[in-house]
This record gives sequence, structure tokens and C-alpha cells, in this order.
Amino acid sequence: MDWQTKPTDRFILKWIKVQLSARITPKLIKYKWLSPWQITLFSAVVGCIAGIVFALGHGFLAGCIALVSQVLDGVDGQYARITGKQTKGGAFWDSALDRYSDGFMIIGLTIYLLRLPIPMPRELLILLGAFAFIGSNLISYSTARAQTLDINLGKPTLASKGTRFSVMIVCALGSAVLPGMPVIALVYLVLHTNLVIIWRLKLTFRHNG
Repeated sequence: MDWQTKPTDRFILKWIKVQLSARITPKLIKYKWLSPWQITLFSAVVGCIAGIVFALGHGFLAGCIALVSQVLDGVDGQYARITGKQTKGGAFWDSALDRYSDGFMIIGLTIYLLRLPIPMPRELLILLGAFAFIGSNLISYSTARAQTLDINLGKPTLASKGTRFSVMIVCALGSAVLPGMPVIALVYLVLHTNLVIIWRLKLTFRHNG
């Protein structure tokens, strides 16, 4: 259905929206006072809380909270479409507040790993965390900037917020069995996001001069 997903959603985010978010959204229609921006804000706050919980060393709980945030992140757009309350301001709110929840999770993940006796220099972990944070933000920024400059970057990347957040959620939940599992998410974030940015820089090089 058109209200469940957006054309730019890739398979992971699409599955979450269709299988999870769409089970909640129709039940909210009866609340006439509810606005999409309220759901967006609540989702972002929950995502930030997940990052804080992660930093405090509670990986599994952080994963559960982050999953709630991810599902709600799909609900706000669905609710806006199904009620006809879509606005440019709402879309901006969604994009901007996503950066907070995304950032809090990455920082929380990094601090979580710093707490563990991982055989890796602390300086390297901090550096990886910085590259993960920068790369993740550049995915969204470069997408928006390319649209502004009317540059075609091709199909939507799999390094989008939905995929990144989902990987962090899975690894956070997996920490209940393997405490060091979130390091997989950190390495993934560093490699995937920054490789996509390098590819985009190469793709847009012809627009120079």
C-alpha cells in the first residue's frame, strides 16, 4: 500500500515498515489530536535514550529501546500519509531528528565498547567511532546536497539510516550472548558509509570544473 512505504525505502526499512510499523499506524487514526511531528519527536527521544542506555553498558536493553524507536520512525510517515497531514516541515523534522537518534546510538555504541576488555587500543576505538559518526552523517548530507544541486546519485543506498540503525539494533541485542558483538556494527558503519561516500565523490567528480 502507498501509505506504508516510500519509493526510496530499501528492503530492510521496507520490511520494518510493512511488518511492524503498519500494525501500529492504523490504530492511531482515532486520535484526532495527534500530529506526525509528535510521533517524530517521540521516536527521536526514544532513539536518544537507547544511545544513552547503550553508553551505560546495557547493550540488550539499548537494542530493545532502539527497536521501538525504529518502528516509530516508520509510523510517523505512515500516519502523515494515511491522514493527509504530509508537510515539508514534517519531512524536515524527520530528517533532522533522525540525526540525533543516529548520532546518540553511534556514540553510545562506541562508549559501550570502550567499557569492554576488547583487545583493541582505546584510541583506535575512538577513531572508528568518529569515522562511523562522520560517515553516517555524510550519507544523509550528501543525499540532500545532491538533490539540491540536481545531481543523480543513482539508486538509494543501502547505507541509509534504516539499515544502519537496524545493524546496531541486531548487534546490541546480540550483546546478550556475545558482549563484544557491537564491534561488528562499528566496523560495518565505518566501512559501508565511508565507502559509499568515496563512491559518490568519484561519481560526482565529472561535475567538477
